[in-house]
Amino acid sequence: MNRINKKLGENKKLLSIYFTAGYPNLNDTVSIIQDLEKNGVDMIEIGLPFSDPLADGPTIQDSSTAALKNGMTTEVLFKQLKDIRKTVDIPLIIMGYFNPMFQYGVEAFCKKCQELGIDGLIIPDLPVDVYHEQYQAIFEKYGLLNVFLITPQTSEERIRYIDSISNGFIYMVSSASTTGAKSGFGDEQTAYFERIGKMNLNNPQVIGFGISNKETFTQATKYAKGAIIGSAFVKHITNRGVEGINEFVNSILN
Repeated sequence: MNRINKKLGENKKLLSIYFTAGYPNLNDTVSIIQDLEKNGVDMIEIGLPFSDPLADGPTIQDSSTAALKNGMTTEVLFKQLKDIRKTVDIPLIIMGYFNPMFQYGVEAFCKKCQELGIDGLIIPDLPVDVYHEQYQAIFEKYGLLNVFLITPQTSEERIRYIDSISNGFIYMVSSASTTGAKSGFGDEQTAYFERIGKMNLNNPQVIGFGISNKETFTQATKYAKGAIIGSAFVKHITNRGVEGINEFVNSILN
């Protein structure tokens, strides 16, 4: 069973953390993953930096720019993750844009992910129907789950289509804006969370965008299986360095 599905089957609310590979320093990737697991994080999204990150807010854009300057590439990331499964057990997901994967070769990319022990991919700019028609068979061949994003604007028909071809969780974007920490969720977002909850989808939902602290994590996980924190974590390691990881995770979970 894929590690993501196993984790989703646990009787708890899940905390997933996103960070940009190769940031703050090129060789921080592995130690950040190890520290996050050690401190109780359930899943990790490893951001593959890209020069034109459409869905990302300024914090993550800046970290991507810095990581690229540091020398991060697809090849470098794969080298860094070569032995990751010797020390890390939790689900690992690569989040990135389709262009670098396409350049690498989609099948070669998926094969490499399987070799390294990557469990899934999140590709915000790969249209669902294109994935379904052209790439789903490749992902399944290498045991990779593809995680799709939905927003408050996604139609019910589209959500049900995404649900029908998914086999993991659905990434529920909390608002129509780019990523970034917010102070809380308003009535509009709460109504959206409730509306999706009532659809009784086959795949659990994990909420991302705008979750930055214990309060927003607790709010989000009232309506979903888990929540993803990205910008707030990236900001924390920008300001405090990678030594402050335990402090950040403890502030959410304890």
